[in-house]
Formats: sequence, structure tokens, C-alpha cells
Amino acid sequence: MLPIVRLLALVWAIALGWSAPAAAQQEAVAPPDYATWESVARRAEAAVDAGTDTNAVFTTLRGRIAGFRASFEAAQSTNSERIETIKAQITALGPAPAEGETETPDIAARRAQLNAQLKELQAPGQAAQEAFTRAEGLIGEIDSILRGRQTERLLALGPTPLNPVLWPEALEALGQSFSDVWGERRVFSNSSLMSEARANLPIVLLLLAISAVLLTRGRRWAAWGGEQLRKLGGRGRGVWGFVISLLRIILPLAGVYIFTEALFATGLVGLRGTAILEALPFWGALFLSFRWLAERLFSRNDEDAIFSLPAERRTEARYYMTTIAIVYVVGEFLRLLYDQSDFTEAGQAVLTFPLVAFAGMILFRFGQILRRQGVATQADDTQQQGAQSFSRIVRLLGRATQIVGVVAPILSGIGYATAGAALLDPWVLTMGLFGLVLVLQRFTADLYGWVMRRSAEEARDSLVAMLLTFLLLLAAVPVLALIWGARVTDLYDLWTKFLRGFTIGETTISPTNFVIFAVVFLVGYSLTRLLQSTLKTSVLPKTRIDLGGQTAVVSGVGYVGIFLSGLIAITTAGIDLSSVALVAGALSVGIGFGLQNIVSNFVSGIILLIERPISEGDWIEVGGQHGYVKNISVRSTRIETFDRSDVIVPNADLVSGTVTNYTRGNTVGRVIIPVGVAYGTDTRKVEALLREVAESHPMVLMNPKPSVVFQSFGASSLDFEIRAILRDVNWMLTVKSEMNHKIAERFAEEGIEIPFPQQDVWLRNPETLPGGGPTG
Repeated sequence: MLPIVRLLALVWAIALGWSAPAAAQQEAVAPPDYATWESVARRAEAAVDAGTDTNAVFTTLRGRIAGFRASFEAAQSTNSERIETIKAQITALGPAPAEGETETPDIAARRAQLNAQLKELQAPGQAAQEAFTRAEGLIGEIDSILRGRQTERLLALGPTPLNPVLWPEALEALGQSFSDVWGERRVFSNSSLMSEARANLPIVLLLLAISAVLLTRGRRWAAWGGEQLRKLGGRGRGVWGFVISLLRIILPLAGVYIFTEALFATGLVGLRGTAILEALPFWGALFLSFRWLAERLFSRNDEDAIFSLPAERRTEARYYMTTIAIVYVVGEFLRLLYDQSDFTEAGQAVLTFPLVAFAGMILFRFGQILRRQGVATQADDTQQQGAQSFSRIVRLLGRATQIVGVVAPILSGIGYATAGAALLDPWVLTMGLFGLVLVLQRFTADLYGWVMRRSAEEARDSLVAMLLTFLLLLAAVPVLALIWGARVTDLYDLWTKFLRGFTIGETTISPTNFVIFAVVFLVGYSLTRLLQSTLKTSVLPKTRIDLGGQTAVVSGVGYVGIFLSGLIAITTAGIDLSSVALVAGALSVGIGFGLQNIVSNFVSGIILLIERPISEGDWIEVGGQHGYVKNISVRSTRIETFDRSDVIVPNADLVSGTVTNYTRGNTVGRVIIPVGVAYGTDTRKVEALLREVAESHPMVLMNPKPSVVFQSFGASSLDFEIRAILRDVNWMLTVKSEMNHKIAERFAEEGIEIPFPQQDVWLRNPETLPGGGPTG
């Protein structure tokens, strides 16, 4: 089992990883102490060559070397700005003369002077780079030694705990350890300590009373608060339920801490008792945390349970998790006794094996429950693919838990006690970490739903919840690495390498560059959107620019703003675009071949915004489609047809094709209404009636006046046309309908017939038809 200190390292490592860059910057203020570094490096090289020092010595040396390495890394950029200036001055003098050539004495003297200054300025950085390389090599050698020793310890075969010969010795050592702890009661015979205890008796009794109340009633109070909250219901019930559930840890843990303080206040606790009491709050926190996870993952209420199991299975799972926590605490207690007393390796293996075997059985049974949960989730009306993925993960974890529950006790029984513990303990903590991620994922989703006023189901299925889950998993990775044997220094080195970034050409791009780029670009993008909104709502409506022109101005400002934001962000982040010229050239070739249609549409969109042959709100016809222009974007234009469907037209088609714009510049347009009358009708009368109908309509302009045209002699009618200019061509169909109604009314009043097609059919030989002969 892992020592309790390792649990604290899980949290401390993350804090170290984020605070390390700031610490490195603070150390970089002072120049490196090369004299001290030389002594430390020689000591480390001697220790590596000998290979006999303890792990603690190597760890201490590694820490000191890592500190020097950070200062050397920062010192590599010493005089960097001045060096660049000198290089620019040398470049300004022109290329150095070739062999056999000469240059003017003034230029030669100045070039020699600048080169001498350059070498002098580069010397500190070169020394720091050499020391940094040396430190990197020493750290790598020390890490190799420590990893090799760790591997040897894991694969070391010790005495088997199944040997009955070893049992009496182990039990005797355990009894002796308890006797040593119990033997510290002799402090009660010390009169001065007893006097101090009597003086502190009131405060001791008060602390014990408070501790008893918190230990016996704290969890009940938290449970009562949770029940009351559940009765109230509401959108924020999940958030407040989570907060109240933490009281089930905090209140009893406070009781444990107050209990230890009460015992310390007596002044009668010996050395061994002090060590036990100091560890007691950590053991209590471990036990209560496992119980809390069990209650959140396998809640008594179906709505709050994360794992969908029957009630009796959830009760069983909570019992197993609580039992595992007890076994873990007992193991930590035994390890503390091992450190205080003289236990042999065989004695430790004998005493630890029953705990490992019992924990293995519990894990095997717990894995069975997880596998059943996975089957139940899959059989239950598979609503989402996410539920199926979660089901597969749970089944896989359940199977792995069963394997660990079998393999770990076997390894410990054979004699590989370290390997068995290295498999069992990390897996228990891994399962606890997995459960914690699930609980926090549920809490963050409920918190998002509460803040955004959305239901719990909507919030848990939202994209934001998925992103929060990804962040939780990302934060759990370093903790998982520590659980499985990674050292804090390993994580620190990875974090340092990550901060160094990667190099493209002569430019080094680090995460800091990405952060600066993202921040500057977002600021520029936000300012661009703010300027667009101000122009659209406040400035442009007060000008004489039409709606299409206003839209073009707003879109153009957006394109220019985004381009400038990206350019300023790249410059501010220190990214040298000349270093990626080769990549940009290759990308340009790719654009030319594979993205030519997209580029063509993009350029066409810019042309549409500048020339504005069409604007938003125009009625156009393109490709046989009539509709209003709703939006002109970078790649395409959206047209809404008269049947309220959207047609997406590539911008290139609008620029290179034929487009009819019915409302470009103004809404005045002509309407043509054909009318047919029967043969024999007075054509002059028809013409007068049609002109009267056209001139009487309010949408028809009188300048120019509407005209009536006798178009042709049709097959069945005399064909006329009304040609009129409308104030707003968008009303063309309405005007046609109203005029047709009026024409029908006036023709009915005047007795004018509107004909329909008529045909006479003649039969040439009717006698040939059956029954069609001549009649006598």
C-alpha cells in the first residue's frame, strides 16, 4: 500500500507544476553561481560513478541540480537583445571580404570591433548552455539509477508469507510493537505531566464533547439537510446536494481532528502515540472520502446514483468500498508500526498478506458488480452512444478489477510482496480517482445547468459539460501518473519541457506564445465585433448609404479586423513568419490545387461586397431561382425563395454567371398582364377599358403612363397586353391579381366575352365507321 504521504503528493504535484515557471523566473533574476555548481556537479558525478549512495541522497542531489538547471536555462538568453543588435550592425556592414579581397580600413576596424563585442556578449549564454547540458546529463543518469533500483525492488523475490515458520516471529514482533505503544502509559506516573493534564482537564473535556457530537451527529445532520433539499426540488438541487454531501466528510473529520487535539492537550502522549495521533486525521480523511464516494456513486436515491444498479446492488457496492477503505487504513497503521519498530522483511510480509488477500476478494466481488452494471446499462433502451461507451468502460474496469483482485494476492503469496502492493494499492486509488472524476463531472454539469437555468438532463448532455469532462480527465492524468509510480520530479521535467515548446526553423514556439496569441486575437476579435455592432446600429443608419452598402461596410470591417487581429497576435506572440515560409509555400500550392473553388468563392464574395451588384434584400433571379438575398458570406450567398426555402449559391456563380436583379437601386418595375377577348369585339372599347383599369390602380405610376397594346390575332382570341410601371415591383403578383379581378368585373358589365379555346372536328369518311353508313 502507498504511504499516506503519497496521497498528499498527488495534490502537491499539481500545485508544483503550475508554480514552477514562476519560481524559475524568480531564480533567473540572479546569475548562476558557477563555483557552487561545479562542486555540486563533481559530487553528483562521483555519486553516479560509485552508485552506492541511498535513494534519499540521489533525490537530494537531483533537486539541487534541477534548481541549477533552471537558472542555466534562463541565463541562456542573457544579452539576447544586445546580441541581435550587434548582429544587425554587422549585417549592415555588408558581407565579409572573400579571401584575397580587401575592404576599407575603417570598415575592417569596425567589423573587428563588432565581432569582438559579439563574442564577449555571447560568452555568458554559451557558458550557461554548456552548464545546462551538463545538468541535463547528470539528471538523466540519476533518474536511470533510481528507476533501476525501483525495478529491482519490484522484481525482488522475498520470503513467502505462507510459510508457517515465519508466523510466530511476525506475531511476536506485532505484540512487541503494541507493547511499546502501551508502555508509554508510564508518563502517567510523572507528577509534572499529571499536574499539567489536570490543569488542561476542562478544555480537554470540552474538546472531547465537541468531538463526540460531531462524530455521532455530523453525518446525520448532513443527511437531514440533503433530505430537506430533495423535498424542495428545483433546478439547483444537484448543486446544493453535492455541497451538503461534503458536510458528511467535513463534520466527522473535524470531530477526528478535535479528538486528536484533545489528547494532545493532556500532554500525556508519548512518541509513538504522537506519531499515531498525527496520522489519525489523514486516516480519517481517507476513510470518509471513500465513504463519500460510495454514497455519491451508489446513492440510495435512484435519481442521484451515477451507476444504474438495483438498490440491493448499490448497498453491496457501498459496503465493499467502505471495507476497502478500512483495509487501507489498517495497512497504513501497520506501516507506521513497521517504521517505529524492528520488523523483519518476513514479518512485514506475513502481517500484510492477510490484508492483501482480503482486499483482493473485495475487489473481485466489486468487479463483478461493475460488470453487471455495464450489462444493465446496455440492456436498458440504449438512448445514447455516450451511455454505451460508458457501459463498455465500466465493464472493462470491472474485468480489470477482478484480475487485480486475483493477481495481487498471488504475487504477495509467492513472495513478491512489493510487486503485489505496487499492483493492488495503485489500482484502488485509480478506481477512487475514476469515481471522483465521475462525481465532479456530474457536479460541474449540474452547476452549469443551474447557472444557465437549464434542466439537469439538458445540462449533462450539453457541449459545455463534455468540455468540462475533458478538462477533468486532463487534470486527472498527472494524478494518475503519480499513483502508478511517477515521481514529482518526473512531472516537473515534463512540464518544463512542455513550457520550452518546439522549434520551427529559428523560432521556438512555447505554450506561452499560444496563450499570448489566443488572448490578443480574442481581444482583437471582440473589438472588431464591437465596432461592427456600433457601425450597424448607431453610425451607418444615420448616413445616406443604402442597406446593401451598410452591410458591405460592416462585412468589410469584419474581414479587415479579423486579419489585423491575427497579424497583431502573431507579432505580439513573437512568431517569426519568415521561419515558416517553406510551410506557407507548400500550403499555397495545396490551396492552388485542392482549394481553388473555395478561394474563388472567397474572392468572389469580396467582389460582391465591393462592387455590390447585389445587396441584401434584393430580389434576384439566378439559375432559374427567384428569391430575396438574405446574407452574403465569405463563401456563398443565401437566397430565400418565395416558398420560404433557402438556396445556397456559391459566390463564384453570382460573379461569373448571369444574374437578374429586379430591385437593384430602386423598387420600380414593370408589370405585363395579357388579356384575350372574343373575335368580333370592339377593339377600341377593349383598349379603353383596359387603360381605365390600369390607371385606376394605386400602385401604377402615371409617369410614364400605362399602355395597352393590341398584341396579335390569336387562335381563339384577340390578344391585348397591359404594360404598367409599378411603384414597388415586389407587389407584382398582388397587382396582377387585383387587375385581373377588375378586368373580369368590367368585361362582365360591358358584355365583353373572354373566350376559351374552341375546335371543330371534321370526319372525312364517316361511312367507314361502324354504324356510320348513310341513312336511307
